[in-house]
Amino acid sequence: MDDADRQVLRRCRVRLVSELQVAPLWDVLLSRELFTPGMIEDIQQAGSGSRPDQARQLVIDLETRGRQALPLFISCLEDTGQTSLASLLRTSSQAAKRDPKAIRPLDPIPVVLGPVDLKREELRIAKQYPSKPIPGKLTSEVLGPEDIGPGGLSDVRAQRELRGNADVAYVLNADPCGYCLIINNVTFSLGLSTRLGSNVDCEKLTHRFRLLHFSVEVKCNLTSKQMVQALVELARRDHGALDCCVVVILSHGCEASHRQFPGAIYGTDGCPVPVERIVNIFNGTSCPSLGGKPKLFFIQACGGEQKDPGFEVASPSFEDRAPGSNPEPDAAPFQDNPGNCDQPDAISSLPTPSDIFVSYSTFPGFVSWRDPNSGSWYIETLDRVFEQWAYSDDLQSLLLRVANAVSEKGIYKQIPGCFNFLRKKLFFKT
Repeated sequence: MDDADRQVLRRCRVRLVSELQVAPLWDVLLSRELFTPGMIEDIQQAGSGSRPDQARQLVIDLETRGRQALPLFISCLEDTGQTSLASLLRTSSQAAKRDPKAIRPLDPIPVVLGPVDLKREELRIAKQYPSKPIPGKLTSEVLGPEDIGPGGLSDVRAQRELRGNADVAYVLNADPCGYCLIINNVTFSLGLSTRLGSNVDCEKLTHRFRLLHFSVEVKCNLTSKQMVQALVELARRDHGALDCCVVVILSHGCEASHRQFPGAIYGTDGCPVPVERIVNIFNGTSCPSLGGKPKLFFIQACGGEQKDPGFEVASPSFEDRAPGSNPEPDAAPFQDNPGNCDQPDAISSLPTPSDIFVSYSTFPGFVSWRDPNSGSWYIETLDRVFEQWAYSDDLQSLLLRVANAVSEKGIYKQIPGCFNFLRKKLFFKT
């Protein structure tokens, strides 16, 4: 669905949820092939199953159903006698096409929150009074190159002292530290391209997380439902004797309507699973044995369809792609077919998150590049940085190194980012 139609739906959402009669729509939506029977069933079970909840989920999921979804939905409304809503959407759509600036995005730009880096005085307190907690602070952070000079966060001695302070850093003493589930989707149906190079990524991270003392499991080529089943099964295990949990997903991805965590990940059946839903599976209610323990998510997938050409800087330092390589985006290739689309999606709100860290291979809305021979830029760099610096740096410092290195690659640009809801610093066990 193009952005203008998406914004029309979002601007009309309140009235649609209030007035939309969903019961007569099910058969019409199926006959027009706007939704599959399984999708209709999921919509009917949304929330409490009430009409407003079903209407809300239908409107949200409609954004996933291709570039012709809005006009087809308007015709479905007319077929079921809901002419006032059909007229509202048609008029809004026509106005948006005449003046695209009239339809502004309603969603705010995501802000990454994370603990403020400890100042020198706070480090002194941590050393002198290890049991004294340091007041927590939250601030907006912009990912960028980290100062890795002497006395910065990468000072090995300071980091080691923090590592041993349970008030400041998570304790990862268990062996294994925890489970690491890697979902590696390579081959797809419904026009999604084969993700050449993904097996290289999978092998690298399998090896890396085993060295970091995780029990690694790999599952390949899962449909959307199988992905959810694998994640639910992992969340239902007893993590009581473990200290951490890692989920890595390598797949095609897309934009998604969201409240906290953007993006959605495709199963091999071409159906997206919102990142919010993935993270929500591991919240304190669904997975109590991981309460208070870090839950890490690494997402190698596109955040959308935009390609970033970058901008000139005074002293450019970039890495050209290897001779003969041809990087591919991990976006859904539906963009080339007007009958299909990137398939954004959403899920119900997530309880206040804690001890969660979600690392994205790219900024929301942009493609994520993958080389068919050497794997994705993000995973290749992540593996190299972990190999070189996991013994001394905390997780957020590692990811800053990754972001800086990836940003220097290629003609088209890419910048990884994260949503950080950890309460402490995290140092891997090496």
